[in-house]
Amino acid sequence: MTDYTAPVKDMLFTLTDCIGISDLGELSGREELSPEMLESIYEEGGKLIANVVAPANHSADQEGAQFVDGEVIYPTALRAAWAPYAAGGWAGLAMPTEYGGQGLGQLGYCPFHEMMSAGGLSFIQAPGLTIGAVEAIHAHGTDAMKRLYIPNMASGAWTGTMNLTEPHAGSDVGALKTKATDAGDGTYRITGNKIFITCGELDFADNIVHLVLARLDGAPAGSRGISLFLVPKFIPNEDGSLGEKNDVTCTGIEHKLGLRGSPACMMSYGDNGGAVGWLIGEENKGLACMFTMMNYARLHVGLHGTGAAERAYQMALAYAKERVQGIPVGCSPGDNSTIIDHADVRRMLLTMRAKIAASRAICYLNAKAMDMKNLCKDDAQARYWAGLSELLTPLSKAYSSDIGVECCSEAIQVFGGMGFIEETGVAQLYRDVRITPIYEGTNGIQAWDLANRKLKMDGGKHWQTLLNDIEQFANTLTEDLLDVQSNLLAAVGACRETAEHFLHKHSQNEPRAVAAGSVPYQRLLSETVGAWLLARGAQSAQKQLSERNSDVDTSYLNSRINLAKLFSAHLLSASVALGKVAQLGDTLIFSDSEDMLTSR
Repeated sequence: MTDYTAPVKDMLFTLTDCIGISDLGELSGREELSPEMLESIYEEGGKLIANVVAPANHSADQEGAQFVDGEVIYPTALRAAWAPYAAGGWAGLAMPTEYGGQGLGQLGYCPFHEMMSAGGLSFIQAPGLTIGAVEAIHAHGTDAMKRLYIPNMASGAWTGTMNLTEPHAGSDVGALKTKATDAGDGTYRITGNKIFITCGELDFADNIVHLVLARLDGAPAGSRGISLFLVPKFIPNEDGSLGEKNDVTCTGIEHKLGLRGSPACMMSYGDNGGAVGWLIGEENKGLACMFTMMNYARLHVGLHGTGAAERAYQMALAYAKERVQGIPVGCSPGDNSTIIDHADVRRMLLTMRAKIAASRAICYLNAKAMDMKNLCKDDAQARYWAGLSELLTPLSKAYSSDIGVECCSEAIQVFGGMGFIEETGVAQLYRDVRITPIYEGTNGIQAWDLANRKLKMDGGKHWQTLLNDIEQFANTLTEDLLDVQSNLLAAVGACRETAEHFLHKHSQNEPRAVAAGSVPYQRLLSETVGAWLLARGAQSAQKQLSERNSDVDTSYLNSRINLAKLFSAHLLSASVALGKVAQLGDTLIFSDSEDMLTSR
């Protein structure tokens, strides 16, 4: 598999010129969020990924996670990679400083998460889930929980998981049957079964902290009666040392299309009287508490797509620059041209790069909003950032995981027949990334959440504010970005018209018509936001070029301007039509009966 190089320059440009990380640094007073400090962190992180994690990806896929005599055996190379990851303090990069973390917040952490995702999607599973578990404990746990668990998770000694899915329920979390019984001593006894629990068992951490959704005796039916519990593999003593093994067992692991280096576990709680657990938050409020973890997890899954797409792009670019085949249109016979001179190959590569840049910017802005809502002292500003965070989370997850699959598929196309061969490594990327539109809430669920709950929030204030911000920015574009301005304004109009159409359908009690159009709307809004952020970068690049500073990288800045133009012309202009598709409703989709679907 081709070597991976962390795209630190693109990451920093996105943070500084597209997203505006300086806002966060000024608000938090965190000097480490300066571009210079972040560059040194990412350069070092990039070395870890390039030299340790990325080289392990192929062998981990070949070896796979194994289930032997009731134990999960991690692939040798991934187990070895965990030690330098933990020893370097990387596990605590986003975690609070008062519990041993580095305190960079989500925005400072996101580029490193993207790097790890590019290095190997199997490796990133345990770190990503651990960060989400810490966020949930930090937000909803007791002070005693925080002191006991977070430092060990920040150091990389312990890992975390999220236990939602059950065999009969799938994405319908409200249908879960796992039970919790009050033991009367401040603890609960958990009994039930979970499936698809990523890293539910592993052999490189001293302890595993499971966050488990379960239903208390007598609790209301559905999602209103779910509580969240902390259930460790080993019950720790007050001093943090490990005590007895809890009544938690991995009964097997799944055989998967991809992510073969990471175990998806079947978990059994309470085979011998009940697993000991501690309530997180209030009784029957567990889903709300778990959403803290889920929202971070959804952002991180979006970065899984971005990272995999970046790795695929680098592989496809390297291959296209060395593969000699055919005579590109416009070249003379006998020219020794590589396939990067074929128009379609060039189109695929630039389209991949544009999608990656847009998804990266969306995820980073989402992370900034998450951090800003927690830091703002002004209530109105905190509400603004909280609303933006809510609105962007389904975009980060769905759009970025979708483009991850698309870019990995395009990379295979660039490789041609060799891309279909496992030895080149690009096929593995496609197999691994294919789960990302499915886990942490399928992308259809993300689109429905956007078109239903998120559009209605606070009377529609948040999506209206976002579209107004984009429109106001578009009207500031001048000179050679006028075509971008035109496409942005058309996209904003399509987004606004479709949102109003959806809200009207909701008021007419026609939710299925909205659900039928929610996926195209999610794509339209995602690419509108992506185009806006890339255009902000292009405008900043223009300004830097006009200042004629000898220190600027003229070639790079011009490439960022061209990237914004390409995204607008090739992708956003086509997305505008999705507004009409989204408003078609459900009539055509449901025009055939279920029986007719099989009548062929």
